[in-house]
Amino acid sequence: MSAGRRALVAFSGRAALWWLRLLKPGFRHCLVAIQDPAGWIVIDPLSHRTEVDLLPLPPDFDLAAWYREAGLIVVDTVTRQAPLRPAPWRPYSCVESVKRVLGIQDGRVLTPWQLYKFFRLEGKKALTAGGN
Repeated sequence: MSAGRRALVAFSGRAALWWLRLLKPGFRHCLVAIQDPAGWIVIDPLSHRTEVDLLPLPPDFDLAAWYREAGLIVVDTVTRQAPLRPAPWRPYSCVESVKRVLGIQDGRVLTPWQLYKFFRLEGKKALTAGGN
């Protein structure tokens, strides 16, 4: 995936696995959607599989607003050109999957809340209220 493409990272507080409830409420799962001329490519890394879907939405459809209406916290960002070196080894998780899609190699970011804070520190605008 090329650098500079618009991406939405959506954070959820839902937890299908009991141990995910140990994570910060509102930040127990994340997924990423990449804007494409054909619509949005959504990558949702679940614990048992990764779902990849193409949503053939019109260019004026506000996917961020749709996610917000569904109760998710959304950050508007872009894909990056990752350094040409192996990413730090980390257990496979939704966060690690989203980081790889976006080209983020910060080994200190392990949880959805840390990923959200990464974007805030990077100066990206959160598209929803709350989650502070």
